[in-house]
Amino acid sequence: QVQLVESGGGLVQAGGSLRLSCAASGRTFSSYTLAWFRQAPGKEREFVAAISRSGDITYYAASVKGRFAISRDNAMKAVYLQMNSLNPEDTAAYYCAATGSSSWSSRSMNYWGKGTLVTVSS
Repeated sequence: QVQLVESGGGLVQAGGSLRLSCAASGRTFSSYTLAWFRQAPGKEREFVAAISRSGDITYYAASVKGRFAISRDNAMKAVYLQMNSLNPEDTAAYYCAATGSSSWSSRSMNYWGKGTLVTVSS
């Protein structure tokens, strides 16, 4: 069982940066593929970024590639999302998720946090 708690969301101006954190409980954190998803008001949840168990492989949605960076600290049981050059289209609730598989589709995620809200003003 893994519990995930996101933090770091808030209000930021366009062009600014935020760093999201996700703290996890559980003894087998390093065995999970981790990912960030987001859901904007009135839209479906979408994939943002994912990171492999060891942290050596990352994958990004085209809309955030080059602006966002996902990382993890297995000793601290945490995953992070550094978000730079934010624009209003990045406004959404951001969720971290974990899966025991190597897939990073939303369907494969076994555990979800409750989300943290990011609002980017123009």
